[in-house]
Amino acid sequence: MSTVSKIVRYSDEEKFLSDMDDILGRFTYLAGRYGSGNVIEGLLLWDYIGIQDDEGMKIFRLGEFPYVEGTLKIDIEKLRLLEKYFDEMESKWDEITTDEIAHFVKMINMALGEERVFYDAYELGLGRGEAYLIINIKALHYLDHVVDAEDRDVFEEAVQLLMEYL
Repeated sequence: MSTVSKIVRYSDEEKFLSDMDDILGRFTYLAGRYGSGNVIEGLLLWDYIGIQDDEGMKIFRLGEFPYVEGTLKIDIEKLRLLEKYFDEMESKWDEITTDEIAHFVKMINMALGEERVFYDAYELGLGRGEAYLIINIKALHYLDHVVDAEDRDVFEEAVQLLMEYL
């Protein structure tokens, strides 16, 4: 087994996202330099939603719909229907629960007449302030053994920051 999946909790979403960006950046740099896989293989936040368009699956966070709208390759009628539902969800963002998001996703798919919108966070049991991480232990172990003195601080700081959430 080379990966471990873990639900992590955080109280300050902005800090969590900043920390994850830092962690991902450090591990990506090390993986590129030392030829390993990336330590963080996946990250799913409680409010990530997937939409299947004509090109494939597009993932975004609740509240980002107005910004990704131009990237969806679907007909205009379906796009407007999605926009209506996402506007409603986004208007309730401060208090919306994962149960409510899952309910909206079911309503959207019923209104579309097909399953195009996916909300995996609900099936994983995530709640507000939680994320699902997939960590490649084999890559972490490899990096621990090959990182030279020049990059040791980069590695150790990434691990230390990651451990704050584990």
